[in-house]
Amino acid sequence: MKKLIALTALAMALTFAGASAWAQMGPGAGGGSSHGQPMSADQRLQMMTKQLNLTADQQQKIKPLLESESQQMQTLHQDTSLSQEDRMSKMQQIRQSTNEQIKSSLNPDQQQKFDEMMSRRGRGHGGPAGAPPQGQSAPPPQ
Repeated sequence: MKKLIALTALAMALTFAGASAWAQMGPGAGGGSSHGQPMSADQRLQMMTKQLNLTADQQQKIKPLLESESQQMQTLHQDTSLSQEDRMSKMQQIRQSTNEQIKSSLNPDQQQKFDEMMSRRGRGHGGPAGAPPQGQSAPPPQ
């Protein structure tokens, strides 16, 4: 039973990660990650620069954070001594820490946009189960 739960959690995490990468690339992006590879730090910085209108100074502060996160994730991915559950937990901690550091380099408007980007990333396009996409009201009950 524990294996089934762990496999289900892994499948959901992979689904969300794939939907997240696809959503972040946007329609017609074409570039970005190919063959299931995560976006590089440079690709992520480029995407964030476009979506958040980052200044050159902000880009210089954020790039090392993204590179560090990428390196930590790669190391964690190669660590076979951890259970899948522990690996996923550590990945989440790394992402959260990086996101907090990134936010400290952003102005209030950019922080709000960044939070929206991260909330969309965590739940894919449609939001939580049964919830309408942001800015839309739920259809009337029938």
